[in-house]
Amino acid sequence: MTHPPFSSQITFLYTPDLAATAHFYEEMLLLPLKLDQGSCRIYQVSQDGYLGFCQRNDAPQEASAPTKHHVIMTLVTSEVDEWYQRLSSREVAFEKPPSINTKYNIYHCFLRDPNGYLIEIQRFLHPF
Repeated sequence: MTHPPFSSQITFLYTPDLAATAHFYEEMLLLPLKLDQGSCRIYQVSQDGYLGFCQRNDAPQEASAPTKHHVIMTLVTSEVDEWYQRLSSREVAFEKPPSINTKYNIYHCFLRDPNGYLIEIQRFLHPF
């Protein structure tokens, strides 16, 4: 049995500070803003993958809040070191500098966005 295909994917996350979030994703990560809906902004991450952030005054503000503690946004690129250098030069703090993870056969680093969400910048050492 066949099913209708999906054309793209969007992950929506809440933020208590849409302006700080917009600055980070637009000015630091340089993600193109694809749609500004006022209280939600959608960014293009890859050809068909998107991140959306919606202003919510009741959004958890602590990085240890369960919704932020259990979410990892992974951005896949062959340029891990270049992203690390670029963001470090803009004084973005990293939780872990680039390193090889032998368990998963990847090269990656970790940082947090202004909302406390964990971002992994990763390269597969043996792509799938």
